[in-house]
Amino acid sequence: DVFEQPQHIGHKKIEFHISTEIPAVLQINSEKEEKNGKRVYLYATTEEINNTGFGRIFPAPSSNDKMETEEEDDEIPSEFISRKDLEKNRLSREEMEKYSVFKNYEPGDPNCRIYVKNLAKQVQEKDLKFIFGRYVDFQSEVERNMFDIRLMKEGRMKGQAFVGLPNEKAAAKALKEANGYVLFEKPMVVQFARSARPKQDANEGKRKK
Repeated sequence: DVFEQPQHIGHKKIEFHISTEIPAVLQINSEKEEKNGKRVYLYATTEEINNTGFGRIFPAPSSNDKMETEEEDDEIPSEFISRKDLEKNRLSREEMEKYSVFKNYEPGDPNCRIYVKNLAKQVQEKDLKFIFGRYVDFQSEVERNMFDIRLMKEGRMKGQAFVGLPNEKAAAKALKEANGYVLFEKPMVVQFARSARPKQDANEGKRKK
């Protein structure tokens, strides 16, 4: 009796012939393995897995992940414009000469405020903050408070703006890098703002010292 039972089981094994059902088995195995996050075929050798497309399924998303992380890294400072974008969309000196707004251009006397003109109608304060915010350290409360944008939208001053920056060095850098930058198809003219009370400011500075 003990030996008769295996004979019946043996007949069943011969009838099933697992080797003829390989495609179905592969599908079942692949579905099970895919659920676990792995796609490995039990009947394939390691060389076949590496040489065929199955092994390439993993590097593709991982490279995409790298791209995404790199983009995220770039997007961290992308709250403000990058220096590359500034240079890319800025007119060269030769190109500036073709525009009448740059004919009698003078940067003016250095100070912490800059004057921007020739702005397009659709320019908003957020656009100017996107450009000039890169010259401000927003972690510093002092610099953050000194950063000020006044965009004129009406009257004779329309299309002009005044931007207050933390110091003269930041203003000089902003002027150098942003002058001639094409915003909404119009090149910005960036100069140092004229100080209305230079003597009083100087006296106040001396008194503080």
